[in-house]
Amino acid sequence: MLDAELRVVSEQLGREARGVVGIAARCACGNPTVVATAPRLPQGTPFPTFYYLTHPAATAEMSRLEAGQVMVEFTEVLAADADVRAQYQRAHEAFLADRAQFGDVPEVANISAGGMPTRVKCLHALAGHALAAGHGVNPIGDLALERSRWSPERCECDDPGAALRDAGDGASSA
Repeated sequence: MLDAELRVVSEQLGREARGVVGIAARCACGNPTVVATAPRLPQGTPFPTFYYLTHPAATAEMSRLEAGQVMVEFTEVLAADADVRAQYQRAHEAFLADRAQFGDVPEVANISAGGMPTRVKCLHALAGHALAAGHGVNPIGDLALERSRWSPERCECDDPGAALRDAGDGASSA
């Protein structure tokens, strides 16, 4: 990961990016959309949300869906469909396995993100996981992305291609 990519993520977040261990998903233009974050932040705080949605247009759209009570609807889907529940459980396990590669943090053991595996709590986290893991891994994250007006295949960045342009600036790896 390049320093330029961390600068883009920090700009997206409006604050310094913390604990980033990689770019987990990208916009069509190459800018970061989801970062992978260490399970323990540099100052020592446990951080269960391994996949963190950073793209401003994506986060705004997940906020819009949450404000529209879509989480209630998706919770009902989860309760009514045994196949979705089983897939959501597997998504939870996959999330934990991905995060475990970056350290064991007892304070967040068996805690993934977004309410997995039993409820729907945060569409930002679930969409971030779905984008990072790929379609078909997280059924609720997939549903959120399908319902969304935002798409990683259509650039909505303030500065399209910034990460790609800056990657050639000779910046060292972070």
